[in-house]
Amino acid sequence: MFIASVLIDFDGTACPFDVSEELLTAFGSGDWRRYDDAVDRGELGLRQAAERQAAMLRASRDEMLAFALERFTVDETFPAFVAWAESKALPIALISDGFGFYVRPILERAGLGHLNVMTNDLVDGKLRHPYEHPVCVGCGTCKMRAAVRFREEYGSVAYVGEGQSDRYGALYSDLVFANKDLVRICQQDGVPYRTWESFDDVRTGLESIEEAPGPVAPERCPGWRDPREI
Repeated sequence: MFIASVLIDFDGTACPFDVSEELLTAFGSGDWRRYDDAVDRGELGLRQAAERQAAMLRASRDEMLAFALERFTVDETFPAFVAWAESKALPIALISDGFGFYVRPILERAGLGHLNVMTNDLVDGKLRHPYEHPVCVGCGTCKMRAAVRFREEYGSVAYVGEGQSDRYGALYSDLVFANKDLVRICQQDGVPYRTWESFDDVRTGLESIEEAPGPVAPERCPGWRDPREI
């Protein structure tokens, strides 16, 4: 196998639903989508948008967690993929730039609470960023930094994702599995990718690849936002 580790997005990937968006729809006040539109126009970074959206939530953490656990779980093919990866001693981690507080409980409900998780956290109504970049404030969870660290620790990394925040992990990974919006983004960025519909596809891709394309790795991440310029 030519890939030595795997990073996997959570919302829309390991979990088929974007739980943060579902929580905003159920418990948010006002038009939370306008902040996503502002990100698309380049007016806001992902972190700024998420922090403003988190402030719109009008329910307790416990109430929202109960809502999430009742309605959402991991992709049906994900547990078998995890079991396969562990049988191959292939390190995997879940990485999310969403609200984050529900990721570990959903994994635990699926018997996967032992997995490594890197995500934001919602504490007392404010979004915290334990996996942020030390300088850049473009994202809450720095997926670029995670991909670079995994490459340094393990030699190579595959990235599995589907959305805007996955762009920065994809740019710095050796092999990318893209779905939904990430396909278009990879095409725009010149990132080689494989499409996937289930984690069976990811497993097959990892087993069959003969040589990883390697990271595009621009010197400056396109999501870079200097706090002094905001």
